[in-house]
Amino acid sequence: MKRTHIVLLATGLAALLVAGCQPEAEVTPEAVIPGSVLPANFPAPVYGFDQNPPTQLGFELGRTLFYDPRLSRDGTISCGSCHQQSAAFSHDGHTVSHGIDGLLGTRNSPALHNLRWQKSFLWDGGANHIETMPAAPITNPVEMGETLENVVRKLNADATYQQRFAQVFGSQPIDSYQLLKALAQFTAALTSSNSRYDHYVRHESGGTLSAQELRGEAIVAQKCVACHATDLFTDNSFRNNGLNQAFPADSGRAHITQRATDRGKFKVPTLHNIARTAPYMHDGRFQTLEQVLDHYDHGVMASPTLDPLLRQPDGRLGIPLNAQQKTDLLAFLHTLTDEQFLTDKRLAERR
Repeated sequence: MKRTHIVLLATGLAALLVAGCQPEAEVTPEAVIPGSVLPANFPAPVYGFDQNPPTQLGFELGRTLFYDPRLSRDGTISCGSCHQQSAAFSHDGHTVSHGIDGLLGTRNSPALHNLRWQKSFLWDGGANHIETMPAAPITNPVEMGETLENVVRKLNADATYQQRFAQVFGSQPIDSYQLLKALAQFTAALTSSNSRYDHYVRHESGGTLSAQELRGEAIVAQKCVACHATDLFTDNSFRNNGLNQAFPADSGRAHITQRATDRGKFKVPTLHNIARTAPYMHDGRFQTLEQVLDHYDHGVMASPTLDPLLRQPDGRLGIPLNAQQKTDLLAFLHTLTDEQFLTDKRLAERR
């Protein structure tokens, strides 16, 4: 598997150099911008550092915005309400998103990490850039129910935000371009690359896998890698994985493309931190990973757009898995949990 060289972002080095020039300053992880190192086992990112050069002030501003409920119409829902760090920035235990006025969405809140490597976002690919992605939940009437215009008005009415935006962007008043750029400073920093598996493939300390976990890895390579590709564990494609025979409630990718051939196709999620992002699938129908594996083994339903990979040569649908294979797979999937990412204080809400 191709490994890229570790790339250190200049701003991260600058922070260390400045700290080093001050004898009384202590260099701590807090002084380094999260995500400022590209993992050696990941492919090249889609959203390069040059497109929105990370800065400490920009990252901190984006973090504040991510956790600010004033981005919603009634001031009760922030991005962080449905994307919780301990659940890999998914919505722990919630089948679908919960928005303003107690309203329920129609889809499960996807985990937010390794977004720098994605070309499209949301379950249906409705956003095609990391900087425009937040506009979808902000303006969705059952999520945050606000308009970008109103959000910008509220930010401009806050003297502290005025000062902080001016420090980052050097101009006033605050506009939607600055708002989305600042949010991207934070969301692009959500890099999860320090699971036990990541350490294993990079030959680092703490990267030992058991015989059972290695068997699980081999099963992924044999049966799952066509969709859950590279060490990102997703090819970022849209596929129909046989959840229904028809999709009257949610047509998936077809909602965006208006093509019948895309009906029932949803974005392939990453397997990173999968053990911490229940429930599963676009509608949160499965509560456990065991249920997910049972679905692929004997629950796949036929439909015109079913992914060809789920049609076996003998006519059977799904991915045959015996009891031992399921146990081995589950063991391996747990090696993809990145505890460092889930507990990194730099990514948490500041109160």
